[in-house]
Amino acid sequence: MAKPFLKWAGGKTQLIDSIQKSIPTNFQNEQFTYIEPFVGSGAVFFWMLENFPNMKNAVLNDINEDLINCYKSIKNDVDELIAILKKWEPEYHAFQEDVDLRKLYYYSKRSQYNTRESSKVIQGALFIFLNRTCFNGLYRVNKNNGYNVPIGSYKKPQICNENNLRLVSKALQNVTLLSGDYEETLQYATSETIRTIFYLDPPYKPLSETSSFNSYAKGEFNDSEQVRLKDFCHTINDNGFKWILSNSDMKNTNPENNFFDAEIAA
Repeated sequence: MAKPFLKWAGGKTQLIDSIQKSIPTNFQNEQFTYIEPFVGSGAVFFWMLENFPNMKNAVLNDINEDLINCYKSIKNDVDELIAILKKWEPEYHAFQEDVDLRKLYYYSKRSQYNTRESSKVIQGALFIFLNRTCFNGLYRVNKNNGYNVPIGSYKKPQICNENNLRLVSKALQNVTLLSGDYEETLQYATSETIRTIFYLDPPYKPLSETSSFNSYAKGEFNDSEQVRLKDFCHTINDNGFKWILSNSDMKNTNPENNFFDAEIAA
């Protein structure tokens, strides 16, 4: 089965058991629409695809346009994407014993990516290349939307997993891919004749000043955005749709932090 093709900070693989327990049992037997407004690496989507064969529709959205372009490149141009990555992989591996040349190669690709002047499929390939070779698979941009993660320490990372990329491409053929505000996904929810379930995995409220993932996309997912997301969940609920949401627990690090109790529960 298709698996996530990206390394991703905050990926949900470790939460699968908890998410599974939160899915109503009747979703095992009935057709439904699955909507993920903050898709990231898609770990939950790929797990749902494998374990819920009765999923009729899937809608994946992310505010990160470059990420969604990568998904679209795999969906629509996987042969060309694989050919590009298969060329770059041995070129990069050739420098595993030469740190300076490896850095030069990495930063040239990062610069090319940040121009955003290449074709869509090359930009998609650059996204995967940087993800596989950067520090800890981190995705971070500055206020100008410039990707600024330094090179990682992996000497011979797998850059092109051809088999999985082809499986992902096949899995995405009937999936709607969007890049916009998460609230726009509501229009893709279906009536009660076909159930709909949302899985929401927003940028978490940071547990400390140094643990923020808000620079994942240009713009900040701040406290007011957390409150807006709460209102969106109320809207989902009022329309009769099911939903699951992941977020940080502030009280794990500060028992006196009542943000989610005072602002979100209100």
